[in-house]
Amino acid sequence: MKFLIRDRAGQFSEAFDTVFADVGLRVLKSPPQAPKANAHCERIIGTLRRELLDRTLILNEQHLRRTLTQYLKHYNTARPHRGIGQLSLSQAEAEPPLQVDLASHRVHRKTILGGLINEYQIPS
Repeated sequence: MKFLIRDRAGQFSEAFDTVFADVGLRVLKSPPQAPKANAHCERIIGTLRRELLDRTLILNEQHLRRTLTQYLKHYNTARPHRGIGQLSLSQAEAEPPLQVDLASHRVHRKTILGGLINEYQIPS
């Protein structure tokens, strides 16, 4: 890591910044009186906590990195997003998927992160 982005909340003192500066991190503060500057960060952190970190016991840094990498792949390729019509990000970038009659297909479940998350697919 090279820098830490933080807001200007009162709980962050000069000592807080000094600790990170001592380990070689540059502390960047969000613009003053700009509450929306942090919105995207807070949204993804909230999603990570609700869907992953509040339900997983993280053992060490390597485990955290592996878990976040698997979740990132799921988030970008399979997780439905309400803002783009329940499509995954990869589907939204391609052509819209065709309508499928689920009664005439067998749906397969794929477990992600040890069963914490499930993805459902129709085999081609």
